[in-house]
Amino acid sequence: MEGRRRNPYELTEETPVYVISVAAQLSGLHPQTLRQYDRLGLVSPDRTAGRGRRYSARDIELLRQVQQLSQDEGVNLAGIKRIIELENQVAALQSRVAEMEAALDAAAAAIQQREAAVHASYRRDLVPYQEVQQTSALVVWRPKKAKD
Repeated sequence: MEGRRRNPYELTEETPVYVISVAAQLSGLHPQTLRQYDRLGLVSPDRTAGRGRRYSARDIELLRQVQQLSQDEGVNLAGIKRIIELENQVAALQSRVAEMEAALDAAAAAIQQREAAVHASYRRDLVPYQEVQQTSALVVWRPKKAKD
């Protein structure tokens, strides 16, 4: 959910609610492994006022991803950290591209509005030269100069 939450008690996947023992059960890892991942910066849970770790649903999913990369794919922890950093960078860049596309769309709409305003301001008594040229010869009217 973007921006501020309307209800402060609303739970999202970012809400830190799980203590380390529950997070360890949900992720299938040992609590000591979670502490090690925190020290290495692989998963950074929020902290309570008493410095206890609180994991969110997104943290649990990340822990599962780390476990899968480590055990199934054979990637070492430094490689996993780099993968996570690159994935975060890609997500940030995708968000920035979406922002820039929205700004571009807004600018294009503003240009179209300005063009429409300019076209609406044209004098209707003027006739395009091409139409006159196709139908007849061009005659230029010049008023006579007043004689003194």
